[in-house]
Amino acid sequence: MENKKPVIVHSLTFFFAIFLLVSCSTQKQLGKNARAYLLDQKELLPAHIGIAVFDPATNQFLYKNQSDHYFIPASNTKLFSLYAGMKYLKDSLIAARVTMDEGTAIIQATGDPTFLHPDFKNQPLLKFLQQKTITSVRINTAFASKPFGRGWAWDDYAYDYMAERDPFPIYGNLATVYFEGDTVRTNPPVIKPFLIGTPERGKKWDVTRNLAAHFYTIDTTGGTLAPSKTITMSMEKGLFASRYLADTLHKEVNTDYTPQNSTSGFPVYSQPSDSLFKIMMHRSDNFFAEQTLLMAANEHLGEMNDTKMIDTMLKTDLKDLRQRPKWVDGSGLSRYNLISPEGFVQLLKKLKDEFGFERLKIILPGANEGTLEGLYKGYEQHIFAKTGTISNNLALSGYLITKKNRQLIFSVMVNNHQASAPFIRKGIESFITSVIDRY
Repeated sequence: MENKKPVIVHSLTFFFAIFLLVSCSTQKQLGKNARAYLLDQKELLPAHIGIAVFDPATNQFLYKNQSDHYFIPASNTKLFSLYAGMKYLKDSLIAARVTMDEGTAIIQATGDPTFLHPDFKNQPLLKFLQQKTITSVRINTAFASKPFGRGWAWDDYAYDYMAERDPFPIYGNLATVYFEGDTVRTNPPVIKPFLIGTPERGKKWDVTRNLAAHFYTIDTTGGTLAPSKTITMSMEKGLFASRYLADTLHKEVNTDYTPQNSTSGFPVYSQPSDSLFKIMMHRSDNFFAEQTLLMAANEHLGEMNDTKMIDTMLKTDLKDLRQRPKWVDGSGLSRYNLISPEGFVQLLKKLKDEFGFERLKIILPGANEGTLEGLYKGYEQHIFAKTGTISNNLALSGYLITKKNRQLIFSVMVNNHQASAPFIRKGIESFITSVIDRY
């Protein structure tokens, strides 16, 4: 008996030494690949590059490069909004909460972005409001945010990727002008009286509007020959949406800015939550991400207040993140966002632990789909990740299934570069596929 203890000690020492050798070898190889595909690339030498590769089975980082530094995450920020949505929204989105006062439907807005959105053909709230017993509608809001997020580029206001945030979205808060033959039509139809000018057959054209204005001007001095143009609408915190809704329902619709209890009334459900989340992540839809954060705030705090919701989550659900993020919006349009690669790894681990990997595999883009289209071909079922791109900044964070069936979590962030985005994406792809192939 007395002679067995040294044997056990020696065995543990031996296995620990082997573990250290394997870990060092892994870090060395990953570091070599990181340098070959990213860090030592001439075009990226002036850039800031953060990399974190984490093995949740051993709770160890396999490789780190500036992983505790802060980076502008661009659309990787949507992973934080996804977490908020999955945690605080139910399996089905609540389109509105309704209280009936004789023939008037009093709607408590929830921020649901799917109402009359072309991606969602089934419209339960519209069908409810079309009932003959409802003669008028009053929309109440608990909207305590602004149409644009902090740090957004104000001169992008008309582009479709910067639709205004709103308590009662309609048509995705976007207007589309179609030019077919000599006919001009619009969606929603109600904006056609606000359209000035007509495109000329065979000539380039575009649609413009002034900030916070409802008049749309056909510009024939440039643009493209595309048959349609999409532009953002000025929503006036639900007021203009009520005008659109009145035109659709042919009923009186009013907007009341006196907030009601966000849980009062009976809920009218719209879409499965994951159907929204999937589009949000696959298309990297800024509008859906912003509204997801507002909806989560409405359910959790009783008001659509993105700033308050972010502060609350950082003090509670996300208080254990190693480097406290500077998180300011739902979409990542703001350059004020600052988050570390390790922060994303921790967030992705929380998502997996709390909601399950199988669910996330459906929500996140995989190889050669969504914003990963054209990338990672042949690696289907090996990568599920969120991209992030904003001028001079690019990121990719997500999950890997290696050829040896190891599940890893990673984050790669490249900031302050002047290289082309396709060049960097290919470099990240080469690094990530080397991890998949080897480990």
